[in-house]
Amino acid sequence: MKEKKRKVKAIILVALILFAIASSLIICDGLTDELEQADVGILFGNQVLPSGEPSARLYSRLEKTIELYNDNYFEKIIVSGGLGKEGHNEAFVMKDHLITEGIPENNILVDSDGLNTYMTIANSLAIIEENEFNSVMVISNYFHIPRIKMACNRFGLESVYSAHAHYFGLRDLYSVTREVIAYGYYLIRSYP
Repeated sequence: MKEKKRKVKAIILVALILFAIASSLIICDGLTDELEQADVGILFGNQVLPSGEPSARLYSRLEKTIELYNDNYFEKIIVSGGLGKEGHNEAFVMKDHLITEGIPENNILVDSDGLNTYMTIANSLAIIEENEFNSVMVISNYFHIPRIKMACNRFGLESVYSAHAHYFGLRDLYSVTREVIAYGYYLIRSYP
């Protein structure tokens, strides 16, 4: 009985160590921006408030995108998001915000069916091929970036750069945990 308890404790300890390593790698990678000029920026959606305003997390992604656009890292922006439970389509809210901040409407490409990371990349790939773009910069929160980059590579995108939004909150503890699991899932899932 004692031997069995020791084995269970050892397994739990190894699992915790592996989880801590995976979390650390995700955090470090996500906080390390890879800033290069790209043909297009891909802005990943997030919650829109019932009022129709971007949530704080989405607002930070928008502000980072505007900063990068103004610094000439890309000329075109794909805004990708879906219809949230609050009744607003994230992609259109993002587009309206960018236009309000002075980005020309013809530089904003809309994917209103980006309901999750996989769909955003799949839908963006169609836009990328249609416009003959060769390089992309992905913009999201730091914990999300490693999975996005890995999935972009699995979809066949080779020149993928990244930038993280400057937003940090208590919910990041949950988000990092979720990303460890999601990253593992994205590693084994099939891609077109």
